[in-house]
Amino acid sequence: MQDKPFKIFSGTKSRYFAEKVCNSLGCPLGNMIIEHFADGEFSVSYEESIRGRQVFLIQSTFPSSDNLMELLLMVDAAKRASAKSIIAVVPYFGWARQDRKDKPRVSIGAKLIADMLSTAGISRLITMDLHADQIQGFFNVPVDHLYGSGVFVDYMKTFNQDNLVIATPDVGGTKRASAYAKFLGCPMVICYKIRKKANEIADMQIIGDVTDMDVLLIDDIVDTAGTMTKAADLMMKNGAKSVRAIASHAVMSDPASDRVEESSLTEIIFTDSIPYTKSCSKVKVLSVADMFANAIMRVCNNESISSLYVV
Repeated sequence: MQDKPFKIFSGTKSRYFAEKVCNSLGCPLGNMIIEHFADGEFSVSYEESIRGRQVFLIQSTFPSSDNLMELLLMVDAAKRASAKSIIAVVPYFGWARQDRKDKPRVSIGAKLIADMLSTAGISRLITMDLHADQIQGFFNVPVDHLYGSGVFVDYMKTFNQDNLVIATPDVGGTKRASAYAKFLGCPMVICYKIRKKANEIADMQIIGDVTDMDVLLIDDIVDTAGTMTKAADLMMKNGAKSVRAIASHAVMSDPASDRVEESSLTEIIFTDSIPYTKSCSKVKVLSVADMFANAIMRVCNNESISSLYVV
């Protein structure tokens, strides 16, 4: 690692992912200490020189907000240690669902997080499957937006393609599902849902026909799994032969795992952008560490990243 111009460091909760990335790159994970104090504060210190180096900081910003605060302190410490450039590698970009004012007097959380990271001193952001593509425009630094489709498509090849239909559990995911349907040459159906409030669905209907079809639900985030499991049950009631789901980020807040276990889903496939620590026999996790490692090398070598895009 001494002859390489870059170093990779990780926050506490994303260390499992950073170690996979380093294994893929054939380099050690950088030595950094995050010291916690009795009152809940913590401090970050690099235990090796990073002067003049490209520094990649791997940390997803999923709850709790300590993960975001760790990343901000890591960026600030790297800036003060004279790093040449600071690239935040954020497999899961939290607060992305707050990308607009959907009612009066609310914050736009995604923009605030973008401003905080920019002010802290990042030179670039590498992330995956943002909830809304326009979040890239919230940053004044380059954003490399990767897609989990690279690993999902390979896994989909094991499915029965003859009766496959792509579905989206809500209208907001239509563009994403349409891209998969076009790539695979499959028909698409849409679930239309009406919410009473956040994380609570009042009604859901299917637009399209799923009779005798193997349904594949596509989404970016599964939080409480209410939408996904209700959509799966609705597909089966409308004559589907089977229902699977893929989603990039396994937020999986309680009681999501229980809902998935008790639902009509055959399986649900996630990436490892967030550590899935619960227990559910229907959950399968695919790693995107090699994809991020490839992106890191391409950034270092000033090579194109667009060739990594599949869907």
